[in-house]
Amino acid sequence: MNEIDKHRRKWLALGSAAMGIALLPSRAFATLSTPRPRVLVVNNLNTGETLKTEFFDGKRYNKDELARLNHLFRDYRAEKVKSIDPALFDHLYRLQVMLGGTSKPVQLISGYRSLATNNSMREPGNGVAKHSYHTLGQAMDFHIQGIELSNIRKAALKMRMGGVGYYPRSNFVHIDTGPARTW
Repeated sequence: MNEIDKHRRKWLALGSAAMGIALLPSRAFATLSTPRPRVLVVNNLNTGETLKTEFFDGKRYNKDELARLNHLFRDYRAEKVKSIDPALFDHLYRLQVMLGGTSKPVQLISGYRSLATNNSMREPGNGVAKHSYHTLGQAMDFHIQGIELSNIRKAALKMRMGGVGYYPRSNFVHIDTGPARTW
């Protein structure tokens, strides 16, 4: 009888572990996958700068490349640079993988915004949030040339990895590393 209880406990523990893994969000599954280098090509539409970078080598983030991305994502109006949440770059990379591994450059419209810049953009009806994730270095507005905006939105929603805003009239999608939500 004692031997049966041992096997039963083992199977219950194994089943519980399998169930726990199955319930993990997609971000955790992505983390569990085989590590590989992550490369982005980003064009800042406001400054004309383009950057191709391997910001993650498969094992760790490359600090120099993150610094280059931070500069590209800077508030160009105020010439202020902020550390961007590396999870935003991961999110963008995974989004591109979901879109078929596109090598087309990401067209960055807005990355980091200082509080002063964000407040100056906050006019009634233009949709700029008072407490924007842009001011925290956790958001970006973008499109990818040659990829339907609606397909970018669908892929971002499917990932359930943060906020997703859809602005078809302005031709961009917003993603951030905040809680999962949509508008």
